[in-house]
Amino acid sequence: MTETAMELIDVKKTIGSKEVIKGLSFEIHKGEVFGFIGPNGAGKTTTIRMMVGLMGLSGGDVRILGNSIKSNFKKAIREVGAIVENPEMYPFMTGKQNLIHYARMMHGVTKERIDEVIKLVGLEKPINEKARKYSLGMRQRLGIAQALLHKPSVLILDEPTNGLDPAGIREIRQYIRRLAEEENVAVIISSHLLSEIEQMCDRIGLIKNGEMVAIQDVNAATEQTTAVEIQMDVTPIKQAVNILRDDFDINATANDTLTIQAEREMIPNIIETFVHHNLRVYQVTITPSTLEDKFFDLIGENTIA
Repeated sequence: MTETAMELIDVKKTIGSKEVIKGLSFEIHKGEVFGFIGPNGAGKTTTIRMMVGLMGLSGGDVRILGNSIKSNFKKAIREVGAIVENPEMYPFMTGKQNLIHYARMMHGVTKERIDEVIKLVGLEKPINEKARKYSLGMRQRLGIAQALLHKPSVLILDEPTNGLDPAGIREIRQYIRRLAEEENVAVIISSHLLSEIEQMCDRIGLIKNGEMVAIQDVNAATEQTTAVEIQMDVTPIKQAVNILRDDFDINATANDTLTIQAEREMIPNIIETFVHHNLRVYQVTITPSTLEDKFFDLIGENTIA
């Protein structure tokens, strides 16, 4: 049975007269990467602040390994590591000196543990260099190492790939997957990069206007949408457009190729009809729906994310 690392129970937040978070309830399991996504102003950062105790709850509860942050805050929050955007380091210290300094603030962090997290995030070579010489990707990894020093059960990362180049994004993605799989850490990621969430996460939670719109496995989020984009190399293309409109009630875009939106199951019938009308079909290319497609289906195309 999958062990629950963190659970939100009817979490609410009211600021002034406005209810910002409207009863969020979901759980995150050990060893999984959970993507927390939504448009700007949806309540992601407010929720994360409540998760880590930086903001009080107006209602509900957050439990970490069964311990309430309301009634047993110290024991609950001990199981959490967190980074919000770019981690701040002492630039005049080496990477290792930074970790040693932070370790003094936590109970029971050994020298062996410091070396262990350095290896885990792949900073063995530059760890004795001054932090001011670190690239943004290296600083992100050092921040993750810092957050992992006390062996938390839950790691919360707010925009962990913010500002990184493609190589840095790929590195951080690999380390996050390793953390979940090798350390059995529950990783919660808030990000605007939907393509990264799709590659990195096991499940996603989509929040809109302070409410959870959907929670799904990443694969299910895209597989459940059977409509796909289809490009067809067919001649004569104008006749193909007319057949699609008249026989299938499908509008097509015709440039060098034919582009349509249709259910995957319709493709054999469309090809059969084209052949029946003596059209030549040279190639059919299918573009499956992505997490981004699902996201805009749920929140609306005109919402900035």
